[in-house]
Amino acid sequence: MKVIAEIAQAHDGNIDRAHAFIDALACTGVDIIKFQTHIAEHESSDVEPWRIKFSRFDETRYEYWKRMEFTEEQWIGLKKHVESKFMEFLSSPFSVEAALMLNKIDVSQWKIASGEINNIQLLNFILETQKPIIVSTGMSDLNEIDRIYNKLVSSGADFTLMQCTSKYPTPLDEIGLNVMTYLKNKYSIPVGLSDHSGRVFTGIAAAVLGASILEVHVCMSKYDCGPDTAASLTVDELQTLVKGIREIEMLQRVVDKNYIAANLCDISKIFKKSLCAKCDIPAGVVLTDDMLTARKPAIGISVEKIEDIIGRKTLAPILKENFIKEEDIQ
Repeated sequence: MKVIAEIAQAHDGNIDRAHAFIDALACTGVDIIKFQTHIAEHESSDVEPWRIKFSRFDETRYEYWKRMEFTEEQWIGLKKHVESKFMEFLSSPFSVEAALMLNKIDVSQWKIASGEINNIQLLNFILETQKPIIVSTGMSDLNEIDRIYNKLVSSGADFTLMQCTSKYPTPLDEIGLNVMTYLKNKYSIPVGLSDHSGRVFTGIAAAVLGASILEVHVCMSKYDCGPDTAASLTVDELQTLVKGIREIEMLQRVVDKNYIAANLCDISKIFKKSLCAKCDIPAGVVLTDDMLTARKPAIGISVEKIEDIIGRKTLAPILKENFIKEEDIQ
């Protein structure tokens, strides 16, 4: 599973803080660090309402997006920094102009945010690049998902659909892991989860159910200011999540039971049992069940062969608690 750490606007428009996130996330084991590329004049307007009014600096949502902008040179610097830490750089474009800039700096794939799924101009440009696409379905019903799926298939795109619920944070009973499984079964394509729950165990559950990609928002602290903090994991929580996912992947590996058993012979001898005399048994006596018991270790006749031993005659006396040997019986 690929794990995407979504920084989004957690940097609050501060390029140094954006770089600090990269350094912090490099220790978590995530595969991809994701930002959002906003160019206010090409995506917003003065009348765009706030989803949540948290900013003391910005009078309008447009002003906020303006403050979130980075220059092309700054994006290049962020991408180089991410790659220097052996992770992949990714950013969601929110306009054709943002996609043009990201394509210019050579992003390897695209992430289409939930609100852009019907932005045909943006989608058509992205399809022209022939790069892999991750599509979030947070605001889409099943009919809209069908439409985007058909468009992507008819264009020959390499894509992944992400179950998502666009609530920040998302209540656990609205995460919709069943939808992820439904999409996987219906379309027979890779699926993932874009998680806004702000909880570690949501991603663990997605991993168990076969998600190929998990995207989670990240923050430095639950006390950070920003629109997504309540829906985010801290860096430490993300590290715990990634560790859990990697262990789940190990647990899901196919095991050859015969091979494992063959390599457990030594320990098997310690824990398995052999037939032992429950009492002193003279020579020339026919063995019965009440004369025999099972004792560790497995150094004699296996207890599983007791039915073959009962009814056989002893050739020599066998003392109590001594193991039964083949040479002592007929």
